[in-house]
Amino acid sequence: MNIEVRHELGDEGPKDAARQHLINPSEEMAKLGRSDRPLFTHADGIYVWDDAGRKLIDGPGGMWCTQIGYARREIADAIRDQAMTLSYNSPWYFVNEPAAELARRIAELAPGDLNHVFFTTGGSSAVDSALRFMQFYNNVLGRANKKAIICRIDGYHGSTQLTAACSGRAWNRPNFDLASDQIAFISAPNTFRRPRGMSEAAFLNFLVEEFRSKVAELGPENVGAFLAEPLLASGGVIVPPKGYHQRILEICRQHDILYISDEVVTAFGRCGHWFASEDVFDIVPDIITFAKGVTSGYLPLGGLVISDAVLGRISGENAKGSFFTNGYTYSGHPVSCAAALANIDVISRDRILEHVRETAPYFQERIGSLRDLPLIGDTRGTGLLGCVECVTDPSSEQATKLDAEMALRVDRECYEAGLIVRPISNMCVLSPPLIITREEIDTIVGILGRSIEKVTNELRAEGRI
Repeated sequence: MNIEVRHELGDEGPKDAARQHLINPSEEMAKLGRSDRPLFTHADGIYVWDDAGRKLIDGPGGMWCTQIGYARREIADAIRDQAMTLSYNSPWYFVNEPAAELARRIAELAPGDLNHVFFTTGGSSAVDSALRFMQFYNNVLGRANKKAIICRIDGYHGSTQLTAACSGRAWNRPNFDLASDQIAFISAPNTFRRPRGMSEAAFLNFLVEEFRSKVAELGPENVGAFLAEPLLASGGVIVPPKGYHQRILEICRQHDILYISDEVVTAFGRCGHWFASEDVFDIVPDIITFAKGVTSGYLPLGGLVISDAVLGRISGENAKGSFFTNGYTYSGHPVSCAAALANIDVISRDRILEHVRETAPYFQERIGSLRDLPLIGDTRGTGLLGCVECVTDPSSEQATKLDAEMALRVDRECYEAGLIVRPISNMCVLSPPLIITREEIDTIVGILGRSIEKVTNELRAEGRI
């Protein structure tokens, strides 16, 4: 009976099966059962192929995660070998060799005294666990009220109840109930959208004073954590003014507030270093979260790294009989950890971090050249992260519906021309696999530029600009 059912489903074809049975992330419910998302069949290097045979450059790197590219035999072999050796163990009672070795490797790569690793299943669960650790930490220290979390508008931290509430992207919020009584927001450090006439230096001072005022408003005795991506990735690759993180960290230190650096996107090479917090943004936080690039997307895995100084206050003689009981069935999954170890080996052996540092300036220069096109308000980025922002009405202080429509139309044109970009509101975002070459960067920028010009001409012909 089960075999017959499987055959019947198979006869539908994968697209029909998806339409009839699969609920996707960000599903438009009015089109449920009728949406026609592209179906990918295979991939190699920086390319993916859809079911129409179209070859596409993976401009977003999957979802910021395909660091070493597709179809790497080293990762496939590591996954196979570990699955045949030990496919699973309960993390509540036992440990496995890949998880132990990966924790050691990550501790070596992390900045400062961040030497202890807790594994989760992905980025959302990593950030959720970091925030739950903050609550546990302050409870053990006898500070039951020190639980407020300060986040940023346009930040993104995940899809659990807690991390979604900490995410400041307005378009994630409609029709959801978010637990937010202990969560407060401050401005995005978006220099492009800063008040008109304000210098970047003045904007930096404004942001720092806003944070200081928010701590005072909430009461420093009530603030447990500042949660911040080094750069706001899904918010539009927003790179804060130089010195921003250091000055915020100083205030956190003054008031014993945990600084949680959400490196789910930036860790493992995206900015040319294993972690971006210290090497790119000059801070050593209390906790760093990671996911995505740790396995280059081959298997789900996430985690957080915690400093010795923080753990020392609630462990050993200071533990007060406490247990950190947060955990997941797949914490430290041996096959995922084996994939991550192989991924780190490939990045090291092939000198991919060095390649990113050598290639990133060219990538940023070529992305920057698109700023000269009509209707492009800003280009920005760091490492192999880039954003091109569409602005059809320069007089508007916020993105308009037409701006977002333009970005979506540019995305469709790029797809037809052989390039995937990620449209986020009015922005076209790129984060290609870290192995990308200069020639491939030229191809990306060429396709994107021509697509922008085509859509611009169409909007003019329609009389909309």
